[in-house]
Amino acid sequence: MSVVRIPPVLRTEAGGEREVEASGDTLRELLEDLSSRLPALGSRVYAEGAIRSFVNVYVDGEDVRTRDGLDTPVREGSTVILLPAMAGGC
Repeated sequence: MSVVRIPPVLRTEAGGEREVEASGDTLRELLEDLSSRLPALGSRVYAEGAIRSFVNVYVDGEDVRTRDGLDTPVREGSTVILLPAMAGGC
């Protein structure tokens, strides 16, 4: 299992949890597992086989966009961070 860190803006969809566990050998498999167990959270970050455009994902501190995207390997005990982009202002 890997640890998925949930930012405050997504914690409602994760039942209020700061971290949840998910499994998979790749980020795609991990997000599929996460989506099957927490569908509300999964749909906010992953849909139709892709990471939503406004969500940044890091595996062990590295942005998956600079690695292999959804095919980025995830080791047992890895930390995955979901980080939605924030916008606003005047």
